[in-house]
Amino acid sequence: MKRKSLFALSAVVVVAAAALVPVLWSGGDNLHNGTAMAATPADQAALIKKGEYLARAGDCIACHTVRGGKQFAGGLPMATPFGTMFTPNITPDDQYGIGKWTQDDFYRAMHTGRSKDGSLLYPGFPFTSYTKVTRADSDAIYAYMRSVTPVNVPSRPHELKFPFNQRNMLIGWRTLFFREGEYKADPTKSVEWNRGAYLIEGLGHCGMCHTSINAMGGPVSSAAFAGGLIPLQNWYAPSLTSNKEAGLGDWETKDIADLLKTGVSNRGAVFGPMAEVVHNSLQYMSDEDINAMATYLKTIPQKSEAPEPLQLETSEKFGGELLKQGQKIYADNCAKCHAENGLGMPPSFPPLANNQSIQMPSAVNPIRMVLNGGYPPSTDGNPHPYGMPPFAQALSNTEVAAVVTYIRMSWGNHGTAVSPQQVSDLRSAPLD
Repeated sequence: MKRKSLFALSAVVVVAAAALVPVLWSGGDNLHNGTAMAATPADQAALIKKGEYLARAGDCIACHTVRGGKQFAGGLPMATPFGTMFTPNITPDDQYGIGKWTQDDFYRAMHTGRSKDGSLLYPGFPFTSYTKVTRADSDAIYAYMRSVTPVNVPSRPHELKFPFNQRNMLIGWRTLFFREGEYKADPTKSVEWNRGAYLIEGLGHCGMCHTSINAMGGPVSSAAFAGGLIPLQNWYAPSLTSNKEAGLGDWETKDIADLLKTGVSNRGAVFGPMAEVVHNSLQYMSDEDINAMATYLKTIPQKSEAPEPLQLETSEKFGGELLKQGQKIYADNCAKCHAENGLGMPPSFPPLANNQSIQMPSAVNPIRMVLNGGYPPSTDGNPHPYGMPPFAQALSNTEVAAVVTYIRMSWGNHGTAVSPQQVSDLRSAPLD
């Protein structure tokens, strides 16, 4: 779908970074020196340790490190219909990194979405969430970033088409969708709940993936956490507000915490972009913070209906033929792990029966799993995860559609039939 709005680039950039986590988009300026020092070396060490933990909570390493490259040296490409953006070097290198940033410069980027020279940062850097981060936490992250090894590598300039390379065009977007301000605790809620809200809505910026955006790239306020398609990664971030998708209303808090901390629980496992978040970030968080996040997520208001994403449909007759064909494919390829009755062997092999992620309106994720396979994240709590083999080479588009149709419509599941054309579209789409 083409959007001719002036703010279309913002929409694409927001979606891209939401699935891949935070990117500190530099303005390409050289910044002046300014080092923050704590009162004593012991205080400084404690501040750096705190900052490292918070940087993990924000998953900064995921976007600012190319696979096999130097940590935080940037260079990760993010392709969009409007050109390619590249994440910047945020190591403390004086020439190419943030070695000359001050605490104030860093906080301004986090809190206001502006670079040191005042230029506007693209909302691929989730300043709309980071504005909620306290000054003390921002200073701690800054101290940690100054402690990492400098890398003398220039940030690659973005390759954006005109007029999307004009940053001042973001003024309108910010006016509509950005409200600056640190998180304010709700005095009617517990300390644990408020801590979870601060992490989920601030550094965690979970809503960037799990909230739909409108035609101008802004979050739909009435659809917070109600799910959304991540087109540049070709995954669907399910709704957290509807039990027809990934709604958490009937989950135990422990199951939510297990999923966040280890990537697996008795209710299912995470794959795709969420697996990267668990691997890079959530597994390193304290049990107290994980439980706080689970406590907050558990209280997100639940709605009776899930969003209705665009879904290619098949005729009832063809859907019946796919269902019959899929039963045999499932028995030959899937039943050994997921059982003939679809109950699986959790947490190693998740159940498919009564699994919201299988039967929700969007069939993107189960199609992606059958085509490409994957693993839950390797974590301390689950160091040797069982994986799903890819079937892209073994099964045709029709066969993939058939087996996905079968698991979506069997054992009491209430999904709909899948179109082979949708499988074809996802087969040819990039994985990242």
